[in-house]
Amino acid sequence: MNTQEQIAVDWKAVREQFPALRNRTYLNTATYGQLPAMSSQAAVEHFARRDRLACADFLSWFDELEPLRTNIGRLIGASAGDIAFISNASQALGLVMGGIDWQEGDEILTLEHEFPNQLYAAQCIPGVRGVISRPAEIQESITDRTRLAVLSTVNYTSGLRPDLEPIVRHLHSRGALVYLDGTQSVGALRIDCAELQPDFLAVDAYKWLLSPNGAGFLYVRPDVRRWLRPNVIGWRSDKDWHSVENLHHGAPRFSDTAEKYEGGMLPFPSLFAMKESVQLLVDLGMDAIEARVLELAAKLREELLALGGSAYPTLGGNFLESQILLMRLPEVDSSQLAKRLQEQEIHVSARREYLRVSPHFYNDESDVEEFVGAVKAYL
Repeated sequence: MNTQEQIAVDWKAVREQFPALRNRTYLNTATYGQLPAMSSQAAVEHFARRDRLACADFLSWFDELEPLRTNIGRLIGASAGDIAFISNASQALGLVMGGIDWQEGDEILTLEHEFPNQLYAAQCIPGVRGVISRPAEIQESITDRTRLAVLSTVNYTSGLRPDLEPIVRHLHSRGALVYLDGTQSVGALRIDCAELQPDFLAVDAYKWLLSPNGAGFLYVRPDVRRWLRPNVIGWRSDKDWHSVENLHHGAPRFSDTAEKYEGGMLPFPSLFAMKESVQLLVDLGMDAIEARVLELAAKLREELLALGGSAYPTLGGNFLESQILLMRLPEVDSSQLAKRLQEQEIHVSARREYLRVSPHFYNDESDVEEFVGAVKAYL
């Protein structure tokens, strides 16, 4: 994206959509994203509609979420049929783990310091060996027994963003499946499933997709859907579930789309809110959003390094630029600093003895100045 296209976005006007940002400096989207007013209103309007119509139109609710599937596909380089709605990333991982026909001696590969979902998954299937690799050694850790790799697109504690393209390509060449958790990047950084070709991409939308808890999605690659069996079974498992006056009785006849993994009713208030948030991202464009968040992250990194800060070590490996910073200041207890800043309505986090700072596109240069000024005063 060129500079003129970036200038075309009125970031100040965008920021006005986020009431939680008034009178505070919020640099903590890696913990929670903030809701735009239009998203909160969508949930309110859904409840008002329930009262007004007594839920007589409930089948139309499903149809009205189809544009959300389409827009998610636009964000990640996929089609609407590739998208299943989920309530959280744990549900998505459980669906994948439960749908694989595991064999004795299979291996699940993940990285050290990964999100607990991935670490637990690598160690909870009887007869399956969990392999926990250092980021710089992941290629060497892949074997002919590697059945599944569970990896984050951006690490939740360190902010490290591995270059996934060669890793995914090598895993596939060895016959392994690839499950990516994009919760800490999708909505801030670009990803193209058509190019990257993961088998699965799960995103809990309450962080960078700026949505309420209970909203999220799982991308399942079309060829994988031919064999991955659903393990959440409900009245919507049959492809003719719309025919509520005469629901199919008997073994479910699954559709070809990822919708077959949803099973039953959906968390409509959260998803209607997510619909508005994702529409905002689509309207802004992921090129502009990524450029904005990386620009803000670079400014924060520069300021903290100037104060004597040291970044979380990469320990080797091939990493891309990330919007999540982990910095440690000399002779400073990061946890105490984070608490002191919060008392001043400046929100960041502490992780692994480092200060974690995570700007989104709704932040601006005044947030950087306010945060840096408070840190200088603390020092």
